[in-house]
Amino acid sequence: MVSFLSAIPHVIVMSAEFITGFTVNGFLILINCKELIKSRKLTPMQLLFLCIGMSRFGLLMVLMVQSFFSVFFPLFYRVKVYGAAMLFFWMFFSSASLWFATCLSVFYCLKISGFTQSYFLWLKFRISKLMSWLLLGSFLASMSTAALCIEADYPKDTNDDDVLKNATLKRTEPKIRQINGVLLVNLALLFPLALFVMCTFMLLISLYKHTHRMQNGSHGVRNASTEAHINALKTVMTFFCFFISYFAAFMANMTFSIPYRSHCFFVLKDIMAAFPSGHSIIIILSNSKFQQPFRRLLCLKKNQ
Repeated sequence: MVSFLSAIPHVIVMSAEFITGFTVNGFLILINCKELIKSRKLTPMQLLFLCIGMSRFGLLMVLMVQSFFSVFFPLFYRVKVYGAAMLFFWMFFSSASLWFATCLSVFYCLKISGFTQSYFLWLKFRISKLMSWLLLGSFLASMSTAALCIEADYPKDTNDDDVLKNATLKRTEPKIRQINGVLLVNLALLFPLALFVMCTFMLLISLYKHTHRMQNGSHGVRNASTEAHINALKTVMTFFCFFISYFAAFMANMTFSIPYRSHCFFVLKDIMAAFPSGHSIIIILSNSKFQQPFRRLLCLKKNQ
């Protein structure tokens, strides 16, 4: 058990992550909502960035509530805050954030990669029209994952008399529920991870082939296509690092083996909060349309 003073470094780290995360994801939400009001419609990419911003804003809210109450009101957190509702929102926003980021990787892969297979070209020219359906599917998959996780971890209460009749079942049931929950999370999150790895691998192959052609034909001069490949790879590789770290921390947390309010407990919270903040920063910095408005926002904050 960590004392309040020992938890102060974690509070500082998490506060910095939350402030950064709310700023960058709030920026993604505001700039795309502004475009929606202005143009009365959004492009598939703008809609995707809006969904990413909203899902991560929600995820940060859940993590902030968990962190705040676990540090300052630990008893209230264990009795009132932590429960089925919190688990549902946590699972929904986690799953949605990962699925939407995977959709971004798929979009980059199809739009930038130079493969000429017929099925790839078919997807490449239709991805913009299919994006709304992909986002809807991601939303439904996230809702289903959250609902199933609640069912696995928080089943309906049984009759007290039945529980008392079988003490062994009473002792083993929580462990079974925990194992089922962990397996469910594995099955839910490994699929977008596998899809993301496949898109990253295809981007690497496409970049290698394109660079090889450029070296043979133009003496290694980098053109717009090469820059697009590199920018896309930077985005997906940073997402991969954040994804793996979040996934590992999330799975460690879901094993329920980490002592409550220990140093490991808070370190896991720090790692999980870095994902929705860090990857959104990379999205903004790698997109030329976001860089200028974001700089103006930062300058405005400094002037105030």
